[in-house]
Amino acid sequence: MLIPRVQSVRRLCSNVSSTFYVTTPIFYVNAAPHIGHLYSAVIADTICRYQKLQTQPGSTVRLCTGTDEHGTKVQQAAAKHKIPVADYCNDISARYRNVFQQAAILNDDFIRTTEDRHKKAVTHFWNSLSSKGHIYSANYQGWYCVSDETFLTDSQLRVDETTGERFSLESGHPAEWTEEKNYMFRLSNLQSEVIYWLKQGGRVKPLKFEKILFDMLSEPLPDVSVSRPAERVKWAIPVPDDATQSVYVWLDALVNYLTSAGYPDPKFQSCWPPKVQVIGKDILKFHGIYWPAFLIAAGLEPPRELFVHSHWTVDGQKMSKSKNNVVDPLEASETYTMEGLRYFLLREGVPHSDGNYSSVKAMRILNAELADTMGNLLSRVCAKSLNPRQIYPRLHTAQLRDIMKTEAAQHLLKSLEQLKEKCGQHYEDKNFYMAVDNVMSALHAANSFFETSRPWELKLKTVTEPAKRSLLYPPTDENALRLETIVAMTMDTLRLSGIVLQPILPGIAGRMLDKLSVPWNQRLWNNLDDHFGRILRNECEPPIEASLSRADAVLFRRIYPQDEDVDRKDTVVPKKKSKKAEKKDSKKVAQ
Repeated sequence: MLIPRVQSVRRLCSNVSSTFYVTTPIFYVNAAPHIGHLYSAVIADTICRYQKLQTQPGSTVRLCTGTDEHGTKVQQAAAKHKIPVADYCNDISARYRNVFQQAAILNDDFIRTTEDRHKKAVTHFWNSLSSKGHIYSANYQGWYCVSDETFLTDSQLRVDETTGERFSLESGHPAEWTEEKNYMFRLSNLQSEVIYWLKQGGRVKPLKFEKILFDMLSEPLPDVSVSRPAERVKWAIPVPDDATQSVYVWLDALVNYLTSAGYPDPKFQSCWPPKVQVIGKDILKFHGIYWPAFLIAAGLEPPRELFVHSHWTVDGQKMSKSKNNVVDPLEASETYTMEGLRYFLLREGVPHSDGNYSSVKAMRILNAELADTMGNLLSRVCAKSLNPRQIYPRLHTAQLRDIMKTEAAQHLLKSLEQLKEKCGQHYEDKNFYMAVDNVMSALHAANSFFETSRPWELKLKTVTEPAKRSLLYPPTDENALRLETIVAMTMDTLRLSGIVLQPILPGIAGRMLDKLSVPWNQRLWNNLDDHFGRILRNECEPPIEASLSRADAVLFRRIYPQDEDVDRKDTVVPKKKSKKAEKKDSKKVAQ
């Protein structure tokens, strides 16, 4: 039977859907959302936003997220809060939805496993598995971890030598011996198919997690329980035609990806299989072994890619309620803004390793990169003192060629010419922090170019009686033309940086492009080819000047420690001390 099964997997893996379908894990409502949950969502949202920047006509991008609301832990959490389970689920689910809205997650669907459409999908999926002979009834016994919602093998357990108690080796949660009658899924019969799917390459990224899955699959897989006695787990979907059993919470939860696609209506095939499913490393086994096995057994194609990310620590320690260090995204956003928090998670998060959340680090990065490097540069080129006509100036070819003789200008051009290819590859690999690195390098090059060119001196030189006309009309003298070209080259850098950062910083990047009056149809990935380098190579004529928007040029207001007494009024950079004050400070230090 192996050859026909493998051939069927090959057939499934050849299907092509017209929709770029991306999912987050659905989040368990036993607790309120924290930054780890937000991290999953912003990764998925960034993948979709990048895809939309280069989507071809006729293709669509779809993002699904939501909440997992069944199981023992949810029952226990509701009981702890002394409220009905349904009310508890409504409250926590609404919190997730609110956080994602605040973080500008553009999900097309927010699914809840308590919805009727999902119960219908789970029932149909169960019947499909059962009719194909993949489910059977048996008495089952083993070590069950309530917190992990799974049975554990001996190799997955740690035994306390003093008490004899057993704990999950991965999560550390206690396990209890359980004997009960369950429905079982013939996972052992599908091991070769799961291995074949995994061997196609690129199915699980980063490669570190692909290796972990291969290690798990190196030993024979046992059949897995897919139901629990209803008397033990009442808050669950009943097994079809057997009210004494409830569907295993993981089988229930995994089917949500099908539900959102429209399953069991045949229309779901238009976006199946998912192109990318974003998950945390703690649920790799369920998505990397159980999920493809369930799908293959039902005659459906497994996901094209599982993108696995690591967790977040806080000041070097694991987040936990007992340590009182769980970071609430809404509370953190009061200091850093939600978009600042989004940027920090994607800037500091490295998928293959745990990230470390630090308030000091967050403040330093956001101030240095958003307020200073990018925000301050935009404010300077849009300042009325330097740009009185408030325009995105036209590049002047003769002056451009002369300016390009300088090392700073050449370095700037090289940075811009690399943005499209390098950042595109980093987005494809989901290494968002490396895309930001390239953007920041280009902006540093622009700042260096701007300082070296000293355009404010050119402005002073144009203050002659004839040149006063430049306040209202295009300039004609050499200094004014050179000044406009320097400003245009700098704005080119800001414009291209804004295009690249749209998936990561949709609000801030959008406001910067608005300020520069960049049309909506010129904010796509292909527009990264449009910059002063093309004019230098005579590939096109310089674009005409454009009036700047009247929108505020301040992109991100600098963050100060809460106990610092400073003037925070609409500033981008800290107030400079007077020379007299600096002398006083130096004397105090000397004393």
